[in-house]
Amino acid sequence: MVKVVLVHPQIPPNTGNIARTCAATGTELHLVGPLGFELSDRYLKRAGLDYWKHVNIRYYPSLEAFETFWRSQSGRWIGFSASGSCSYIQFQFQPDDWLLFGSETTGLSPETLASCAATVQIPIKRLYVRSLNLSVSVAVGLFEAHRQLGYLE
Repeated sequence: MVKVVLVHPQIPPNTGNIARTCAATGTELHLVGPLGFELSDRYLKRAGLDYWKHVNIRYYPSLEAFETFWRSQSGRWIGFSASGSCSYIQFQFQPDDWLLFGSETTGLSPETLASCAATVQIPIKRLYVRSLNLSVSVAVGLFEAHRQLGYLE
């Protein structure tokens, strides 16, 4: 099943909302540090409400630690970025994909994007809007992957 990876998230309520989305869809959530908050943060817990017990969550202190774990698994890294090479709607997701999202302030680093099998973007019609909120972006990308793979039926 598709997995969500947050690389250096900074805003606790975003991560809490993403955890709730992962609980709703049965999706694993992988957090790659350093984080901009403590996992015990009250705003993180509040945004996730009482769904935390339903989230399969893993934490890695660094991208290198995550990459070591990932190498023991299967699947492609799919980087979500405003500079992605194609629309997430045109992209063909696979069941073992890892959807990577960067921090709210900087996105994924050029090095991380270069390590991805593909980079996708969520088209934004108004050029004065640089990007969508992280939790919105994760929901949009995750639900499209689930739709394509028939997980919503």
